[in-house]
Amino acid sequence: MTPAPRTLELFYDVLSPYSWLGFEVLCRYKKLWNINLQLRPSLIAAIMKDSGNQPPALLPRKAQYLQNDIRLLGQHIQVPIQLPKDFFSVILEKGSLSAMRFLTAVNLEHPKMLEKVSRELWMRVWSRAAEKAGMSTEQAQGLLEKISTPKVKNELRDTTNAACKYGAFGLPVTVAHLDGQTHMLFGSDRMELLAHLLGEKWMGPVPPAINAKI
Repeated sequence: MTPAPRTLELFYDVLSPYSWLGFEVLCRYKKLWNINLQLRPSLIAAIMKDSGNQPPALLPRKAQYLQNDIRLLGQHIQVPIQLPKDFFSVILEKGSLSAMRFLTAVNLEHPKMLEKVSRELWMRVWSRAAEKAGMSTEQAQGLLEKISTPKVKNELRDTTNAACKYGAFGLPVTVAHLDGQTHMLFGSDRMELLAHLLGEKWMGPVPPAINAKI
């Protein structure tokens, strides 16, 4: 008898390149590790404000390190991540409120499409323009019309507050619910520790079963 999947919550924002890296690794491992991966679109700006944290791009040395770090990690994890030419504008000025409300609406109306649509938005922010995620123009327009509704606003606020209650001070945050205990892991580089908590084997960011398809 196959054991029931363990539940993991991934809180993320498409403004966070590290969220994309963690997202792709967890998506690759969800069947290998028998996990129920719950994607939780959140608002990183609100989490930063609530925790008193600052975006690393505001600090010159961190910003310089971030650009090289993201490039190398993208190569290592095999995610086509590239810094946008208007990097600081994207990070500090444009924000992600509309995008995260859109993903919240997707989660409410078409939850099975959330993974693909999230990946599409990351591709548009951090890489080349990608093909559509399989959503019709009518569906997309319908969701865009809902991003300012109280239902969507409240859902995004509640999800962001849930991340804060778990202790989040940035994104991504993975929350593992195991044997009645809750473990909050910050960042995209805690997968080996997550494997330890799950009692599973860590086979690198691109496990063999996935690597064979690439």
